[in-house]
Amino acid sequence: QVQPVESGGGLVQAGGSLRLSCAASGRTFSRYAVGWFRQAPGKEREFVAVISWNGDRTNYADSVKGRFTVSRDNAENTVYLQMNSLKPEDTAVYYCAAGLYTGSAKGMTFWGKGTLVTVSS
Repeated sequence: QVQPVESGGGLVQAGGSLRLSCAASGRTFSRYAVGWFRQAPGKEREFVAVISWNGDRTNYADSVKGRFTVSRDNAENTVYLQMNSLKPEDTAVYYCAAGLYTGSAKGMTFWGKGTLVTVSS
């Protein structure tokens, strides 16, 4: 089994930046696509970004395109989400998940417990 673990969340001012990390032990993590999802208070979980197993393909939600960048280092079994120009609307619990290269949570099998990102104005 694969157990992703997110880190890097916290409190940041609007316009600031954060880098989230998603890590898992073992070499098998590098064989999965990895997606980022978020859930704001009172809202449903939504897609943020996804990266293929070898990093050749990426996709982003329109709301974060041009501001967020997903990357991965398979040698370290780690996926990153660089978040720039943060807005209060980005406030949410961010989840990392391993599975298929899709924009749907239904394609993801292994989920982390989330890390909270709070953007203040």
